[in-house]
Amino acid sequence: MLPKQKVYHGILQELRKYIDENNLQPGDKLPSERVLSEKLQAGRSSIREALRAMELLGLIETRHGEGTFLSAYRPYHSVEVLSSFILQGNNTRNDLLFAKKIIEKEAAKIAYDYMDDEDISQLLEIVQDQTLNANATHVAFFQYLFHKTENLLLAKVWQLMDEFSYTISSLSYERSFYLDLIGLYQSKDYAKIEDLFYSLPVEK
Repeated sequence: MLPKQKVYHGILQELRKYIDENNLQPGDKLPSERVLSEKLQAGRSSIREALRAMELLGLIETRHGEGTFLSAYRPYHSVEVLSSFILQGNNTRNDLLFAKKIIEKEAAKIAYDYMDDEDISQLLEIVQDQTLNANATHVAFFQYLFHKTENLLLAKVWQLMDEFSYTISSLSYERSFYLDLIGLYQSKDYAKIEDLFYSLPVEK
C-alpha cells in the first residue's frame, strides 16, 4: 500500500480497537478529531478522511454542534453504497451470483452429514410456508443449511454475498429446487447434490 493508504488503514483499525476496548454502543460519542489525532498520532486530515468513510458506510453519524456518534449497524445501507461502486459491470454481477451459488452448493453438501428427520421437516416447513415470498424462502432455507454446517465464516461470507445480491438480482430458485434438494437428503443421495446445482439456469 501507499504511505497514505497505510495511515488511513491504520486509523480505521485503531478506531475499531477503540470502539471494542471501550465497549461503545450505538449512540455513544466518539472523541473529537483533535483528540483522535493526538491519540493515534496521525494528521487531522487523515482522521477526517477515515471518519467520512465510516459515516458513508453508516457506521457513525455526525450531529451538528454535538459531535460524532456510533450508529446502529445497518448492513443493507453499506451494501447499497459499495454495490454502486463495484457491481457496475455485467461480468462482476455474474461473478458474484456464480460465487454465491458455489458457496450455497458447498453448504448444502456439508449440511448433508448433519441432516436428520427433524431437520428435513424444518426445511419442508420453510418451503411450504405461504407467508414467505420467494426471496424470503430462499434466505430462510439457506440460513438453516449454513447453521447446520457450523461454519461461521462460511455463513458470514454467504450473508454478505446475499445482501449484495439484493441490489442486482432475484435471490431465489424455482420452488422445485428446494424440494429436490430435500428429496436428496431424504434418499441419502449425496452425489446428486452437485448435479442439482449445476442444473440451475446460468445468470445472464
